[in-house]
Amino acid sequence: MKVVYNTCCGVDVHKKFLVATIIKTTDGIQPSYQKQRFSTFNSDIRRFKQWLLDNNCLDVCMESTGKYWVPVFNLLEDCINVTIANPKWVKAVKGNKDDTKDSKWIGDLFRLGLVHGSFIPSKEIRILREYTRYRFKLTSCKRSEKNRFQNAFTVCNVALDAVVSDMFGKSASSITDYLIHSDSFDPDTCKSFLQKSLKKKGNQIIESIEGYQMTDSQKERMGIIRDHLDFVNQMIEKLDTKLDALVAPYENAITLLCTNPGIDRHSAITILSEIGTDMKQFNSSKRLCCWAGLTPGNNESAGKKKSVRITRAGVYLKPALVQCAHAAVRSKTNPYYKNKYERIAKRRGKKRAIIAIARMILTAVYHMLSTGETWNPCDLYKVDMPSEMQEKEKQKQKAIKQAYRFLISVGELSADSLVQQT
Repeated sequence: MKVVYNTCCGVDVHKKFLVATIIKTTDGIQPSYQKQRFSTFNSDIRRFKQWLLDNNCLDVCMESTGKYWVPVFNLLEDCINVTIANPKWVKAVKGNKDDTKDSKWIGDLFRLGLVHGSFIPSKEIRILREYTRYRFKLTSCKRSEKNRFQNAFTVCNVALDAVVSDMFGKSASSITDYLIHSDSFDPDTCKSFLQKSLKKKGNQIIESIEGYQMTDSQKERMGIIRDHLDFVNQMIEKLDTKLDALVAPYENAITLLCTNPGIDRHSAITILSEIGTDMKQFNSSKRLCCWAGLTPGNNESAGKKKSVRITRAGVYLKPALVQCAHAAVRSKTNPYYKNKYERIAKRRGKKRAIIAIARMILTAVYHMLSTGETWNPCDLYKVDMPSEMQEKEKQKQKAIKQAYRFLISVGELSADSLVQQT
């Protein structure tokens, strides 16, 4: 094997310490090793950094173990090329693994170019990512609290959610607050809280509440849930204010992404926080889609391809793109993705179709950020084209390919001409 890095370092990072092994290859492929152990305190990490510089080692590889690699990366990234590897690509052989051997194993793999680094965005994007991911957690917490609040009324024989569409609308919120804080139930008072179209359902609402059983302890619990929900909403609003300040340098990119059907401002911020604005980090749109977990894996043996699923990667980006895909296929202003979704769903099912649309959106995002052009796919003109004209267009393209193949067979054109035409 060819040695890619003559001098490099493999690092095995833990919570309290790290083990580093510098590998130097001077003559041939026979390396020499230097191993040291450092704590994860900042002073010791700086000592580790100076040790690397003294040995003229500017290439470091370590696996992404939780968040333990981040402090080391923060102090090294200014002057040392740090490669963060997925643990599955540097996994040691079972039975021959310990803390002292792991760093040597990582360094040997990295030295021979067998380790592919993970995408690590700039520090500004990483900070933005921390905020968007925290907002995602708070949003999930908000959804959980809403379900808990609604279930609390269900166990108290209140079937209000069977009549109203939103338990947290103005009318429903007034009724639930009344039930929590009142010792008695007055139907007329309850009807007075109803607004707009709910006034027609007054009798149904009263019927869904009458006979309810709610103790003081249950009321107190509901009040606590409601207070917590209000607090979470306040924190989300506070995060949104901070996010608006953080994304100010990326307003042009956000506006650009919002031209893509299905992507709103919040979705655009989430996408930028995960992939950044520099698409040079990814070799192609296919590589980006694979990194986001929107590409099926390969499972082939003895010439037989087995069914595979998409990977687990992109735990934050993939749900955001799927949400954008759902919005895109429901868009009434632009049926581009809707037409593609319906065509794919007939063959592959709705779930695979929505994943395919999510991948299309991410591919478009890649090219938009790479070129700076607004969303304008090459086949957009076919959206409003009648089915008869679409069929004629397909026949035309088929005839052109057949003509190219004929000219190639008689030696008038080269085989590259067909590739360029397609």
